[in-house]
Amino acid sequence: MADILYTWGHNRPFNAYSNYMRKVFSERIQKLSIDAGFTCPNRDGKLSKQGCTFCSNDAFNPSYCRRYESITVQIEEGIKFHSWRYKNVDKYLAYFQPYSNTYASLDVLKARYEEALAHPKIVGLVIGTRPDCVDDEKLDYLAELNEKYHIVVEYGIESCYDATLKWINRGHTFAKTVKAIEETHKRGLETGGHLIFGFPCESRKDMLAEADILSSLPIDNLKFHQLQILDNTPMNEDYLYNKENYKFFSFDEYVEFIISFLERLNPDIIIERFASEVPPRYNIGQSWGSIRNEQIVQKIEQKMISMKTYQGRLYFPDKEKL
Repeated sequence: MADILYTWGHNRPFNAYSNYMRKVFSERIQKLSIDAGFTCPNRDGKLSKQGCTFCSNDAFNPSYCRRYESITVQIEEGIKFHSWRYKNVDKYLAYFQPYSNTYASLDVLKARYEEALAHPKIVGLVIGTRPDCVDDEKLDYLAELNEKYHIVVEYGIESCYDATLKWINRGHTFAKTVKAIEETHKRGLETGGHLIFGFPCESRKDMLAEADILSSLPIDNLKFHQLQILDNTPMNEDYLYNKENYKFFSFDEYVEFIISFLERLNPDIIIERFASEVPPRYNIGQSWGSIRNEQIVQKIEQKMISMKTYQGRLYFPDKEKL
């Protein structure tokens, strides 16, 4: 444990996003979600009109995030929304969150990103998108912005397995994800990813092996999601007819699994989130009742400390040579 503490310079058993952000900005920075009116090739007919089977953007959008409002108005509303809780926050990252936020021409992207950056309290962008919605031209532009602002490109990885990606109607292969991550990192852009745990077609062994796969990639931060069945999604329809195929994590099982995953994960990867949280009215399947995200973090951290374990304890970058 002493070695890992010395490396990170803090006393937490995982590489926490909050510590990283304080190091970068020396103050608290808050994200503001923006709905910039983009769509997705998996919804507009380019790949399909069904969308990914698990996806419900409405379940994750805060109330101030409304696409019929301008980006500037959404930023102002977001600042008001967060001001009661984060009274000392004065700088923000504009989080382009719903749908695929690089799925447009470069001219359209420039107009929407630069409107956000023109706000005096916005110091950077977090851009959520798909691996098949970036190209050299767009990444080069983002690299230019990164010289002046804090720019993060956040990919929906969801799974490292092509069979799973096909099952959820993702519309691209994992090789496409790897390529996007490598090209983004090559340009010096902070590169993040989302991963979902609990798909019926993946075993515990499969999911743990993803720690090894992702550890080999030049990825900076990760968000983890437990599988949830959301209302008005194709997965909900499948769940209603095939409930026996779905085995959800209990809260304690998920905590144990995440710790095992972290032990295998490259300790340089920053952990931004351990679980997803949606309003109860959207959640059809798995539920942990009133447990909130901050309680999940506390439980994982406390248990890791009691176990005297830490992120990367079982990570061996050259283990294939052993």
